[in-house]
Amino acid sequence: MAVDAKQPSGFEEGLKGASETVAEFHERESGLKRLQHWLHQTPSAVPMIVLVAAVVVFAFLSPNFFKATTISTILQQIAIVGIIGCAQSIVVLTAGIDLSVGAIAVFSSVLMGQLSFRYGIPAPLAIVIGLALGTLMGALNGVLISRLKLPPFIVTLGTWQILLASNFIFSANETIRSQDIAQSAPALQFWGNAIQPGGVKVLYAVFLLIALVAIMSYVLRHTAWGRHVYAVGDDAEAAELAGVQTGRVLIQVYALAGFFCAIAGWVMIGRFGSVSPTASTGQLGNIQSITAVVIGGISLFGGRGSIIGMFFGAMIVGVFEMGLRLVGTDPQWTFFLIGVLIIFAVAVDQWIRKVAA
Repeated sequence: MAVDAKQPSGFEEGLKGASETVAEFHERESGLKRLQHWLHQTPSAVPMIVLVAAVVVFAFLSPNFFKATTISTILQQIAIVGIIGCAQSIVVLTAGIDLSVGAIAVFSSVLMGQLSFRYGIPAPLAIVIGLALGTLMGALNGVLISRLKLPPFIVTLGTWQILLASNFIFSANETIRSQDIAQSAPALQFWGNAIQPGGVKVLYAVFLLIALVAIMSYVLRHTAWGRHVYAVGDDAEAAELAGVQTGRVLIQVYALAGFFCAIAGWVMIGRFGSVSPTASTGQLGNIQSITAVVIGGISLFGGRGSIIGMFFGAMIVGVFEMGLRLVGTDPQWTFFLIGVLIIFAVAVDQWIRKVAA
């Protein structure tokens, strides 16, 4: 008996109406995994949570903590570190590090003061020259790193020593007194001026810090240059293959970092009143800025983090210092807790980076 080829077989008949979709397997993400992804996409979340928790704890322990005057004081205390932190942040985002930021800040302030008092240059022009020279110091770091392919740690460790020595040699260890500046070059102390809304003193330097954080946050997230900075930090070779001029970006980043440090030097004069080559920022500025960056969730491996996170990190340090002082605790506990926070921040960063891996 002949079989009609056009007639469906019993097997084909049985398949009628069956689903033709290929088998799919869906792995349900755990709550911990979703949290990990969210933290990876929002790097400033961890420092924000820590900051809020610290404020709540210290407000509970000390009724005087949660006052406008206390918050204003904290912001004034972190103004210099926060501005230097902006410089350190953009460098770390490129997977680099800058150990010379504090030295650039102090040397720039000394240049502004000495140019005005020793050489008789009008204060506004001395400030402009100081900002330009600070930018040049940063650009020198960038050239050595991008053109000679030297490690950022070694380059900036060397320039830190060179700039600190130059600072003492140029100034002849001379401190310019606050009253002399106020009388002859008040423009140098501009950022030390303040307004008092509701009786709360707020320095101009605080508004400058907030403005710089807001501007750099926008630039890094919403401009092509900002995306190039992240790309260089994430994978420099891949970025170069994609057409990013990595060498130019690095020079621009370190030059901009030098400019921010010079601004911090100008703010130092207003904050402290005097111009001193022995200011502690020269030795501690790099450590303080790196602390704010790390606690703020910016990855030391580059390519991940935000300026806002750095701001939260600086605020956390300020909150701990002020809170422990109001509670009456030994100040050494501040360093102890900040050290714990640094290790915690690096551990969280490593955990979050597993998402990308």
